Amino acid sequence: MIDYDVVIVGGGLAGCRAALEIARQDSSLKVALVAKTHPIRSHSVAAQGGMAATLKNADPEDTWEAHAFDTVKGSDYLADQDAVEILTREAAEVVIDLEHMGVLFSRAADGRIAQRPFGGHSRQRTCYAADKTGHAILHELVNNLRRMGVQIYQEWYVIQLILEDAQAKGVVMYRLLDGAIEIVRAKAVMFATGGYGRVYNTTSNDFASTGDGLAMSALAGVPLEDMEFVQFHPTGLYPVGVLISEAVRGEGAYLINSDGDRFMINYAPSRMELAPRDITSRAIAVEILAGRGVHPDGTAGGPFVYLDLRHMGREKIMSKVPFAWEEAHRLLGIDSVDQPMPVRPTVHYSMGGIPVNTDGQVRSGVDGLIEGFFAAGEAACVSVHGANRLGSNSLLECVVYGRRTGAAIAQFVQNRNLPVINEQHYISAVEQQIQALLDQPGNIRIGELRQNLQDCMTQYCGVFRSENLMQTGLKQLQKLQEQYQQIYLDDQGKLWNTEILEALELRSLTIVGQVILTSALNRQESRGAHFREDYPQRDDRKFLQHSFASYSSDGIKLEYKPVAVTMFEPLERKY
Repeated sequence: MIDYDVVIVGGGLAGCRAALEIARQDSSLKVALVAKTHPIRSHSVAAQGGMAATLKNADPEDTWEAHAFDTVKGSDYLADQDAVEILTREAAEVVIDLEHMGVLFSRAADGRIAQRPFGGHSRQRTCYAADKTGHAILHELVNNLRRMGVQIYQEWYVIQLILEDAQAKGVVMYRLLDGAIEIVRAKAVMFATGGYGRVYNTTSNDFASTGDGLAMSALAGVPLEDMEFVQFHPTGLYPVGVLISEAVRGEGAYLINSDGDRFMINYAPSRMELAPRDITSRAIAVEILAGRGVHPDGTAGGPFVYLDLRHMGREKIMSKVPFAWEEAHRLLGIDSVDQPMPVRPTVHYSMGGIPVNTDGQVRSGVDGLIEGFFAAGEAACVSVHGANRLGSNSLLECVVYGRRTGAAIAQFVQNRNLPVINEQHYISAVEQQIQALLDQPGNIRIGELRQNLQDCMTQYCGVFRSENLMQTGLKQLQKLQEQYQQIYLDDQGKLWNTEILEALELRSLTIVGQVILTSALNRQESRGAHFREDYPQRDDRKFLQHSFASYSSDGIKLEYKPVAVTMFEPLERKY
C-alpha cells in the first residue's frame, strides 16, 4: 500500500491545476497524480480555441457580469448561477497567473494578451495561443508539477474508488506496463478524469475519453448529475469526426450549404456562425435533413455542410488557425485556403458529471457531501455549463475550479489521519476481476461490442431525441450490456495487455451510456443540447432542475435538485 496525503486521478488541466495549488498552499503535503496516459497526452492538450476572461484588452466595456449572463443564457438557464459568478469573477486572475507561469498566449499589436470572438459570447473575450491553447497551458502546468515535486504515476489505470461509510479512502490502480496492482491510500481523493465522448461513434474526443471516473463513482453509489446533456460540436471534420475549432468561425469563417448560402441567418440572425453550439449543431442537422447538405462530389443532398475559410486569406489562416488548416490537409488532403472544409456535428463535451459544490466536494445526493472525495473539470458537474456549454468556458472551468478544489483539499487534509483500509480485500477483488476477463470463454470481440454500443447511442440519443427512439435504444443497450459477459481477450499475458484496458473501458462506457439514455428519457422538455421532438419547448415549471441519476444493477433511480438562480431570471433564449 502506498500512502499519500492526496491522490488525484487524471492528468489533464483540472487535475494538474489542483495538484499545483495543493503544492503551492502547503509544500509539505505528499501529492500523487495518476494518469492512464502520459499527462501531456491527456485530452486537455487537444483544446484549441481558448479560454474566456474579461481582461478588457480587446473590449474595454466588457464585465464579468456580462460574461456571467452570456454563460447563463448559453446554458439555457440550467447553470447554477453562484458557480457561474465564481467562474467569471476569477477568470482574469487565473489567465494572468497562467501567463506568469510561462504560458505563451498570442499577443495583440500592443503586446497585451490577444482576445477573439467566440460562440455565444456578446463580447470579444477569448484568450488564446493560436489554436493550440490547451497544449500551451498543459505543458506549463506539468513542468511546474515536476518542479514542485508532485509524484506523477503515468500509464496507470485506476480501476476502483475505495469509498466506505460515505468516506473516500483511496484508489486501486493497475499498471499497464506489467499488470501490477497497487492500493493508494489517501486523506483526500480527487477525480479529474475528463469526459466520455467515446460512448458515441463520432467524437472529437481522444480514445482515452471513456468516462472511467464517472463509472467508478456510479458503481460506488455516487449519483451522476445532468447526464442527458451531451454537447455536439457543430464542426467535426467529415468523415473523421476530429474537431475544427470554433476559433475558425471566431476568426471569420462561414458555414454554407449546398446552395452556397450562409444558412445561419435563418437560425440565429444576430450571431450567425457564432451562435451557441447547440443551436448551430441543430441548424446543420436540419440543413442536412432538408437535403441542403453536400456530397463529396459537391452535389446537393449529402451528409455534411461546408466551413468556408477562403475569404480569410492565407496569411490570416496560417497565423490564427494553423492547426485547423493542418488537420484538414493531413486527414483529407484539403487546402482550406482554396477549398472549403466538409463538416457536421460531432460529440464533443460532457455537461453532466460527478456532482460537486463550489469547493469541488462531491455530493452524496440532492443533499449531503461525501467526506474526502473531490472532483473538478469535465468529469465533474458544478454546473457552470447547465444544458449547453459556451466555447472557451471549459478550459476556464478546469483552471478556476481546479485551483479552487486544490485549495479546498489543502485545507481539508490538515491534521487528518490516514484512513484504515483492508488492503488485501481490494487487491484480491481486482485480481479476480482481471483474471475473470482473461478466462472468459466468450465469442464476441471487444471492438465489435464497443462499436455496437457507440452506434446504439448515436442512433437513439443523438442531436434529436424522442420517447419511442430512446426506449428502443435502452432495450438495445440492455442486450449489449448482457453481451459484456461474452467478450473474449486474445492476449492472455500481463505485459502491456491493452485488451484488459479496453475491456475495463468498455464497462465504463456501458454504465455511462445507460445513465445518459435514462436521464434523457425522463427529461420531458427541450433545453440546450437536449432536444426532444416530442417535447420541443423548455418547461421551467417542471424541469428548471438538475437530474441526479443513481446507478445500480436493478436500474437507475432519478431525483431532481432545483437550479441556483441568484442573478438572472430565466427568459426565452433568442440570438
